[in-house]
Amino acid sequence: MKSTEREPGAGLARTPDPPYWAVIFSTRRNEQPGDHYDQTSQKMMLLAAQQNGFLGVETADGDIGITVSYWTDEEAIAAWRRDADHAFAQYEGRTRWYDAYELRVARVERSHSFVREGV
Repeated sequence: MKSTEREPGAGLARTPDPPYWAVIFSTRRNEQPGDHYDQTSQKMMLLAAQQNGFLGVETADGDIGITVSYWTDEEAIAAWRRDADHAFAQYEGRTRWYDAYELRVARVERSHSFVREGV
């Protein structure tokens, strides 16, 4: 596949049929040069993907950043919250990276998909 071509639905998580869980993390960044946020964010994405019960993730950046991660159950979410590297990133977020954030956990009961042909 050429780097300019995209798979149908690229960037969208492929999740199983519900029910499953979503963790919605909305942020307003406090950007500082050399704060290592981007490197830590990439590391957290890779680490989360290795966790039992992880289903996928979607992100959007702008004035407000939104990351939605999908999980099989609440136990998987709790285990991810307790991960030592993730706990340190959470600390850095509270003390350096974010002016504000909201974290919401929701059970997904219904899901519908659409991918336009040729996109």
